[in-house]
Formats: sequence, C-alpha cells, structure tokens
Amino acid sequence: MSLAKNVEFLRRLPKLNGFVGQGRGARVRSPLVETTAFGTNPGALRMFSYVPNSVPHRPALVVVLHGCGQTAAGYDLGAGWSTLAKRYGFALLMPEQQPSNNAATCFNWFSSEDAARDQGEACSIRNMIARMVAIHGINRRRIYITGLSAGGAMTSVMLATYPEMFAAGAVIAGLPFGVAGNMHEALRGMMQSAPRPATELGDAVRNASRHKGPWPKVSVWHGSADRMVNPGNANEIVKQWLDVHHLPLAPMSEGTVDGYPRQIWWDSDGETVVESYTITNMAHGTPLGTADNGQRIGAEGAFLIEAGISSSYHIANFFGLTQRVPQPKAASASAKLIPAVSPVSPVAAPVPEFAPVPDLAKVLWPLTTLEPRPKPQPKKTAGPKQRGGIDVGAVITRALTAAGLMK
Repeated sequence: MSLAKNVEFLRRLPKLNGFVGQGRGARVRSPLVETTAFGTNPGALRMFSYVPNSVPHRPALVVVLHGCGQTAAGYDLGAGWSTLAKRYGFALLMPEQQPSNNAATCFNWFSSEDAARDQGEACSIRNMIARMVAIHGINRRRIYITGLSAGGAMTSVMLATYPEMFAAGAVIAGLPFGVAGNMHEALRGMMQSAPRPATELGDAVRNASRHKGPWPKVSVWHGSADRMVNPGNANEIVKQWLDVHHLPLAPMSEGTVDGYPRQIWWDSDGETVVESYTITNMAHGTPLGTADNGQRIGAEGAFLIEAGISSSYHIANFFGLTQRVPQPKAASASAKLIPAVSPVSPVAAPVPEFAPVPDLAKVLWPLTTLEPRPKPQPKKTAGPKQRGGIDVGAVITRALTAAGLMK
C-alpha cells in the first residue's frame, strides 16, 4: 500500500469505526469518569478513569491507551479492562486523543514533540498518572501500561521515557520506541519494519531518560496476519527490551497458551521479564477471549477481534493483578495485617514525589493534516528518583495464603 493510500486510510478511520460500534461515532455506556484538571496538559489529551467501589489499600493502576479511530470508552468496552478492574480490585486510567491533535485520533507516538520526556502527550499522560496517585492513593510501585496499535507504540514511548514509573507494560500490535520521528517514517515502519541491531534499539530506550535502575517488564502481542502494522515490529520490540534487560535473543522457554505460541525470557531471579505472544492468522487488533473462570472479557468491534484468547486477562496476569481478589468491605483481622506488596520493588525503598512540570501554551492544530501540531519546547525538569527491584518469592505467597488472600 502506498504512502498516499495509507494517509487516506488513516483519515477515514474515525468514519469507518463509527459503523462498527467501538469508534468515535458510537455511543457507549461506560463506567469511565472524566477528569478535566490534572495539572499541565501540553499534549491536550482527555483524562478518563475508573476506580471500583471496593479496592485494596494503595491499589495498583493500569494505564490503557486506545488505537486510532477509537475512544477511551469504546476501547474499554471492547477490551474489557473495567470488567477486570472491578473483579480484581485495581484502578484504571484511560487517556483519550482528540481530533484537534490528530485527525485519525491516533496518539502521536512518532512526533518528537510528543514522544520525549516532559513534553507533549507523554508529559500529559505522566501528569494524569500523578493525579491518580495523589487522589486515589495508588501504589507507585504497581503502575502498569498497555495499548493497541498507536496506543501500543505510545506505550513503548512511555516505558522508554518514564521507565521509573512503570513496573511493566504490554504492547499490542505496536512498534518499538525510537523508530520514527515523523509521519512518513511512522508509515514506513508500520509497513516494512526494517530490522535494526539490538544495541541500537536498546540505546534508544537507554538514552530517552537518565534512568539507571531496574527496567519495566514487557509483554508483546501481535497477529501474524496483521497488514496494518507489520508483525516484524513485534520481533523488534522484543529485541529492544531484551537488549535493555541484557538477555539473549534465543527464548528461554517456548510453549502455547490457548493454542497460540508464547516465548518467555526471565532474569537471574527467575522472574519473567519479557514475553511474546504470536496470534496466528489474526489481523490487526486486540485479541479477545475468556478469563480463567470462563467469563467473557470484552466485546468485538473495530480492531477488537475474537481469537479465543483474552489479551487483557493474560496481560493483567502478567502484571500480577489476577492473583489479587477485591477486598470485601469488612475485611478480616488477619487480612488487615497484610500490607499491599509490590511484586517489583522493595517495600523499604522511599517513594519519591513526582517532579513538577512547567505549564506549556496550548497550540491549535488544523484538522486537515495528520502531521503533529507544533508545540513549544518546555524547560527540562528533574525526573523522579530511581526505584529498586525485589523478588517477593515464596515468602509473600505463603503470607498471602496464610491470610486467606490466595489459595
């Protein structure tokens, strides 16, 4: 497909998605609530969130980024994240792109103004997370992020530019960080996915921030029949994060989950830090299926495909969220004695406050172009301090089991 046809296709996405129920033209009943004041918003994004009535003390947070032509509410309905949040007791944040920023409502992951630390859309998402932490008492060590397509590519951006904020991330039909700086490069990367040296991909992540601590875990999902984002991008994402984690390219374990190939890499502590799912014969989209109890997760729609495997459930499991049950309103005495524990960071480590970000002027951007709107360059600010890692292991498992929180 030529560059011109790709651009025209992306321009038509909002209209196309209106016919299939999950796009901007569809009315969706949603538990998501919009927050209009969350600090500076240089990327001019909208903030939607959902916090179930019953959540544990200092709950985990999952940030979910929709794909092109979709809304936060539509993607939540399709992927089923609020259903999982209610069942397992974690908070949900769903940023939403606006047509004034991108005519196809894609996150501008390819724009240098939006894909850099403390700038543009990346900064806006970071500030939304800070708002959730402050208002809902989110455990800073249990923050996760995932996204589809452009949202998947923006997930790569957030993991690279703010690695200290995330314990793990999951990229669905996305692209690696640092492979595009404009629309032309983005479309070329989507269609061709030229292989790059692992060290070059890893350096792109390492150079995106001053982070020197432990890196987020990463789960990668892609359909083998994807004709919108070349499946080779999944290999490049895996390669990028294997280099960051100093792991070999050869999988340490291979198997199948719900009939689909899965590859695994683990660290010296035996914790899985990179995994990759190939959804054979699936086109571009988020794979849908059921959870471990047979409960249906999500609903089919634009780029939301029934595949017999729920990526949302398995990603939540990778994040360590499905082993935690919602705490009842009247918790037992023994349960109250067990503190919220991070599966990634030490409980003794001090948790820094988020560094302030300066206000940036909002700049209007025409609807008639897909190029990212021009934005002023903000002054750089110091990022958050680093956090360390921990292996909770059998001790925490036994403690939770003794408290009746696990079986």
